[in-house]
Amino acid sequence: MKRSLGSAGLVGAAGLAGCFGDEGSGSSEAPGADGEMVMTTSTQDTAAYTMSTVIANVVNQNNDTVNVQAQPSEGTNANIGRLSQDQSDIVYIQNWTASKIANEEEPFGSLDFTPFQVFHLYDLAWFMCSSNEGWTSVSDIGSGDRISPTPSGSGTAEMLEYALSFVTEDYERISIGYGEQGSAMSEGRLDAGAGTFVNLAVEPSWLQQMKSTTDLRLLQFPDNVVSQLEEDPSIIMSEVDTTQFEGYAYAPDTLNTPALAYNFVTRDDFDYDTLYTFLETLWSQRDGLGDENALLGTMEEGSFWTENGYDTLPFHPAAADFYKEKGVWNDSYSVGEQ
Repeated sequence: MKRSLGSAGLVGAAGLAGCFGDEGSGSSEAPGADGEMVMTTSTQDTAAYTMSTVIANVVNQNNDTVNVQAQPSEGTNANIGRLSQDQSDIVYIQNWTASKIANEEEPFGSLDFTPFQVFHLYDLAWFMCSSNEGWTSVSDIGSGDRISPTPSGSGTAEMLEYALSFVTEDYERISIGYGEQGSAMSEGRLDAGAGTFVNLAVEPSWLQQMKSTTDLRLLQFPDNVVSQLEEDPSIIMSEVDTTQFEGYAYAPDTLNTPALAYNFVTRDDFDYDTLYTFLETLWSQRDGLGDENALLGTMEEGSFWTENGYDTLPFHPAAADFYKEKGVWNDSYSVGEQ
């Protein structure tokens, strides 16, 4: 069953190790009240981090009270740990992590705050890929094969590992950064790694690099497994038309693979005025975001900011008020209380 990217619930997924203790700064002042914001997405070689640096620069150059620092992180699960320890103020996660938080599943069972949604960044179709000759399916993964379903600390890794478990769990799980996968495959250190298509239609630069340096093959999920995953409430399946891309050693015309919706969240006690100013400044510059980074061009359409919101987490009151004023609020979303 194919569903909206914003509505998946999770059951029975294993938690990733992380640090989510109550070790904040202890300050009585609301986070962000000084106008300082730390924004984190993923590792430094990802499109998400590049997009975050553009967002930070645009906001910083066009207001006098809010300053944003874009910093890399290990991924979505690690981002919640950074929020918990006041090391970040606005971070991106995806629907898999959001549902686990709402269900108080490990490693999020002891959070002392509720993440509030802020805005939608993009959707990613995630898949496994390899340079091993003859491989066409994830069922080609066998005993002892070295597999990196995104780096450790990434919520995406947990989702991909879960999807792979429908086919095999008999592999060696290793962790290699996105930008290092191509060389690892060429050197025989990696049998299959992770790839993604942004908004199901755009290749990130690190995937293009992999394709240019290896005979990269896109691995399909078997038809019977696709049917099982489509019926699984914890997975959102997507269909990607790969005929729009060139240069792969192998790619099925239609790639059936899991997808995730990525949204920014902040702490429930984050300062209202700072967040409102952040959104107001970014909104006023949205028409030029695509010129700074093509992947941000989707934000030029105001309704995209609230697209694929999670029904598992509320929106920050500042974000909800802002979107209501701009006429892009969706009444099916909930609003948190501060």
